[in-house]
Amino acid sequence: MHEIYQNPLVERYSSEEMLKIFSPMNKFSTWRKLWIALAESEQALGLPITDAQINEMKAHIEDIDFEKAAEYEKKFRHDVMAHVHAFGEQCPSARPIIHLGATSAYVGDNTDLIVMRQGLKLVAKKLAVLIDKISKFADETKNIPTLGFTHFQPAQLTTVGKRATLWLMDLVMDLEDVEILIDQFKMRGVKGTTGTQASFLNLFDGDHEKVVQLDYSVAKKMGFDSVLPVTGQTYTRKYDAKVLNVLGGIAISLHKMTNDIRLLQSLKELEEPFEKSQIGSSAMAYKRNPMRSERIASLAKYVMSLSTSPQLVAATQWFERTLDDSANKRLAVSEGFLAIDACLDIANNVSSGLVVYEKVIRKHVEAELPFMATENIIMEAVKKGGDRQELHEAIRTHSMAAGQRVKADGLDNDLLKRIVSDPIFNLSESDIDVLLNPADYIGRSPEQVDAFIENQVVPILDRYKGDLGRDVALKV
Repeated sequence: MHEIYQNPLVERYSSEEMLKIFSPMNKFSTWRKLWIALAESEQALGLPITDAQINEMKAHIEDIDFEKAAEYEKKFRHDVMAHVHAFGEQCPSARPIIHLGATSAYVGDNTDLIVMRQGLKLVAKKLAVLIDKISKFADETKNIPTLGFTHFQPAQLTTVGKRATLWLMDLVMDLEDVEILIDQFKMRGVKGTTGTQASFLNLFDGDHEKVVQLDYSVAKKMGFDSVLPVTGQTYTRKYDAKVLNVLGGIAISLHKMTNDIRLLQSLKELEEPFEKSQIGSSAMAYKRNPMRSERIASLAKYVMSLSTSPQLVAATQWFERTLDDSANKRLAVSEGFLAIDACLDIANNVSSGLVVYEKVIRKHVEAELPFMATENIIMEAVKKGGDRQELHEAIRTHSMAAGQRVKADGLDNDLLKRIVSDPIFNLSESDIDVLLNPADYIGRSPEQVDAFIENQVVPILDRYKGDLGRDVALKV
């Protein structure tokens, strides 16, 4: 085992839930369910298939002989026929009617759509859990003034919680995209070798209505309300591209969020969870690296890069189908889901234990607040009889000097002392202190957090209330 490559998505990152969705057992048992659904529907429409044959197939949905199937695939070089034969050995009476009228894409493509929809539903649940946790953090910190940054330069104040709503806004959009895509999912259905349903029309002696009924009957049995109206041999590979684009969108959001967390951790304002025995660096024992946020960023980059593969596949399919999609989508689609699943689990873990260092935040605010308060200081000085233009020039001059003192000499910001000492302002220290309450510079930040949670988050929490509150234990 340790002498051959192991996929780190399986070993280190992805959850058991997602791994089971993309497991061989789920894939090939779904193939068997599709063969049963086909047989049941064909029987209901008059083909000579017995209950005994169907019951025999139902008795062997999950006891798959993978070794036997592998032997057949090595012989036939065809995975579907390998499993047809392996299933047929277990169901000798049903063997003649397994896969009747179908092509490989009947089980392969329909299963891919079923599995992707299962994966998207799990992604939606985990997004909702993450939105719930970050919304709680936003609510708890909505009144804590903090420096806003534009160009990573100090700007007008915001609050810790208001900044968290920026992360939430992206994630809410992502969940909306996932839900829309789930609702758009249609089954490929029963379409035949080139999508014309010719083989099924032949089975039903030219009865078009029965072929249409067969298509919808199979879809309904497999949990779909509708089928793709037209296909080639395969469903349009645009589906795979759409799915990976949505997963890539989630990756973008999580990467942006964790970039912010990493920068804030460097500023010592915010910190991701750090366990008692965790080692930050093998050389520098004092370090508390944001390794979970960095892991999300690393995996998110991978998901974003994967989105191009299905695009290239969809764009270069020839006519009714070519096989240069198969190997590519086996990797890109499954690993896209496994990687975004890992990102969401790590993000949920991080969001469960974010630490806010209010004193550090306050220190940073106080260092910059004198500059931000200058407009209010000018207005107050005008009230005391000052000339606005003269005051503006005086503020500019003092600000440049104070800024030089901070940057060049490493000294404290003495702008306020300069203003108090300058008679043109006619302001005392107590006058200035009244103008330096950080809460007066955060605008509607708390109110925006409240409104966002009420209008955007609460409806999501209501829809997913049975899935909330889950803690995530990471593998490593």
